[in-house]
Amino acid sequence: MSRENAAAAGPGRATVGWRDYYELCKPNVVFLMLLTSVIGMFMAVPGMVPWRVLVFGNLGIGLCAAAAAAVNHLVDRRIDLIMARTHNRPIAQGRLKTANAAVFAAVLGVAGMAILLIEINALTAWLTLASLLGYAVVYTLYLKRATPQNIVIGGIAGAAPPLLGWTAVTGEIHGHALLLVLIIFVWTPPHFWALAIHRRDDYAKVDIPMLPVTHGIGYTKLHTLLYTLLLFVVTLLPFATGMSGMLYLLGAVCLGAGFIYWAIVLLRGNDPKAPMATFKYSIIYLMALFVVMLLDHYMLPATIIYEVSAYE
Repeated sequence: MSRENAAAAGPGRATVGWRDYYELCKPNVVFLMLLTSVIGMFMAVPGMVPWRVLVFGNLGIGLCAAAAAAVNHLVDRRIDLIMARTHNRPIAQGRLKTANAAVFAAVLGVAGMAILLIEINALTAWLTLASLLGYAVVYTLYLKRATPQNIVIGGIAGAAPPLLGWTAVTGEIHGHALLLVLIIFVWTPPHFWALAIHRRDDYAKVDIPMLPVTHGIGYTKLHTLLYTLLLFVVTLLPFATGMSGMLYLLGAVCLGAGFIYWAIVLLRGNDPKAPMATFKYSIIYLMALFVVMLLDHYMLPATIIYEVSAYE
């Protein structure tokens, strides 16, 4: 039986494949988290990150993030089957047994923690564990079903990767690392609310109190714009604190202006495609912002040296 025919046979009757385990890890989400983790590492040092830290640090962080994603699939398997966006997930469709998925998540989590404890440092390991539990337990099990502010409060867990990358290199928590966390923390609500507006009926159907369900789409659009404006201000702080230079400032202003534009388009409500367009732009925005920050980080010392030489 082919994979397509097996899937069409119904829940519990499809054959399992490596792609099902891969999907369980939410790879797109994990890759975005690892990008911010890698940039957190490079921002922590003036030169090259030691290769062992770069490889084993991100491997451990990635495995723990994948474990948290697998737990999310486990906990949400019943509502996933009802929602259009998630109905074909492997556990919801019965392609993966819950016991197998639980073992898989446990193996990933234990392996990730072991790598961080042995190859990196205890601070990074325990912060990663706190992030894992924050997403898999506090957010998925409780906050998601308890309050329309779920994504605001729970967003701190998803904002941790740049801090984890920073501590993996330095072994200490620095104010600049917390500033990177703050950027992702403030970015998360407008990013997710745009998707929640698009999928409002899905969340209402499964009684998940996302903001568009409890307070309406207009209210959510307004708060998406307000958080986007706050994000614009927060992203200026790396320049204001001397962490980043003019290249980053230019990038932050241009990218932030684009995000504000889409938030305004979303608020006006004339374009039915605006929620998903805003959601997709928010992903590009975060990736581009951190890449520009990294480029600026390695250009800034050269600029300073040139200016000093010219002065002398």
